[in-house]
Amino acid sequence: MSDSNDPFAAQPYIPPTKVDDPEPADTEVTAPVEQAPVSEEQPPAAAPPAAPSDTEPTEQIPTREADRPEPTVTMPVAEPVVNPDDGSHGGDDGGTIGGTPPSPDQRGRRRVAGVAAVALIAAAAGVGGAAAYDAINGDDNSPVVSSLNTGNDSKSAPTGDVEKVAQKLLPSVVQINVRGSQEAGSGTGIIISSDGQILTNNHVVEAAADGGSITVSFNDATNAKAEILGRDPVTDLAVIKADGKSGLTPAALGSSNNLEVGQEVVAIGSPYGLDSTVTSGIISALNRPVASSGGAGDNDQTVFPAVQTDAAINPGNSGGPLVDMEGNVIGINSAIRAGTTTSGDAGSIGLGFAIPIDLAKNVSKHLVKGEKVQHARIGVTVAPAVSSDDITGVGAEIKEVNKGSAGDKAGLKTGDIITAVNDSPVVSSNALVASIRGYQPGEKITITYTRDGQKKTAEVTLDSDGGDLGS
Repeated sequence: MSDSNDPFAAQPYIPPTKVDDPEPADTEVTAPVEQAPVSEEQPPAAAPPAAPSDTEPTEQIPTREADRPEPTVTMPVAEPVVNPDDGSHGGDDGGTIGGTPPSPDQRGRRRVAGVAAVALIAAAAGVGGAAAYDAINGDDNSPVVSSLNTGNDSKSAPTGDVEKVAQKLLPSVVQINVRGSQEAGSGTGIIISSDGQILTNNHVVEAAADGGSITVSFNDATNAKAEILGRDPVTDLAVIKADGKSGLTPAALGSSNNLEVGQEVVAIGSPYGLDSTVTSGIISALNRPVASSGGAGDNDQTVFPAVQTDAAINPGNSGGPLVDMEGNVIGINSAIRAGTTTSGDAGSIGLGFAIPIDLAKNVSKHLVKGEKVQHARIGVTVAPAVSSDDITGVGAEIKEVNKGSAGDKAGLKTGDIITAVNDSPVVSSNALVASIRGYQPGEKITITYTRDGQKKTAEVTLDSDGGDLGS
């Protein structure tokens, strides 16, 4: 929220190479969960948008490194880059965060720290301020209302009326300003409890996980310090708690189970620090496998089954809501495929990606309690499988099966090519990871695969990665 240059360099998706390609990129990409391999052909984050060679601009998600020199082709995930609020990434101690907009010079001195990458680091659940959770009962005797414990019984906004939807949601959307030891930036959050619990992206607040600061700017122009209750880099989600707040309006959380391509949606957030910005569009695709590199210099990947939209989403929208026309949150805006200008600024080109709200709700219920977030896994290492044209994806080829894993118990073997999960097509290794991300440990799924040219199926009871608590 300070620099006009997007701090997140683009990392275009690298089209899979032939399965028998000896390149280590395809075989060394071991996904702890069934992680899709990271191709070593992927251009470095700071590299200019050179010839796409093997890179494919599909649903790539931006990487978000705060102090990166100057990203070239950025695909920041709704990451706030320039924040007129001067609320540096985590929020300054003074009135700059959420206060008077800084001068161009001031903005030039700040870098948007961790709000641009869509899915950021692939790690396990972390808890920043989990111990403080017990004291979240507000400052008065009024009952606490939580979006995580209530159904979609809130008053609906008239279908097709963007104005009404905005009026309903704006009081529940906040700007989050974060400052870490070496980076600062801002993003967006959604109020999920009347006493100040706020859902956002992990990459929006991770810079403050180690001694940084967070300040939340509310729709009524008030500000409050906040602390991290829990964060999960694997799904790029986090929950923070604003201090001393009560009587807030929690957003109504809908469902991402019954969404339809073409349905109208509204996005709300703080693109480039412009708080309370409302844009509209449609759902362009569902279950889009989106992968992004981790932030803060990490090389891990976060992959999720995204809700794709053409509603304008820009740096700073990260962590904000994607809403249906009844005013229910159906996704958490997290990444974009961005175009760039000669100055290096990133902008929306109608390719935005949101984390499905059903996944976000499940993770959030653990984060608010400081619990470990466990993720489903098959226990195999996969690489992209392509047809004879060396570019058309046909599935995820198993490179290794962990002994005793769910995949091993189901009879999967090295060389098998997974083509579907519960009848949903899988055309790449990332697609497999994204698909599994939508399930819970212990659930049973049917995997369709080919072995020696023959189509087979196997029932797999998903393992757990055990979760992990971070700081």
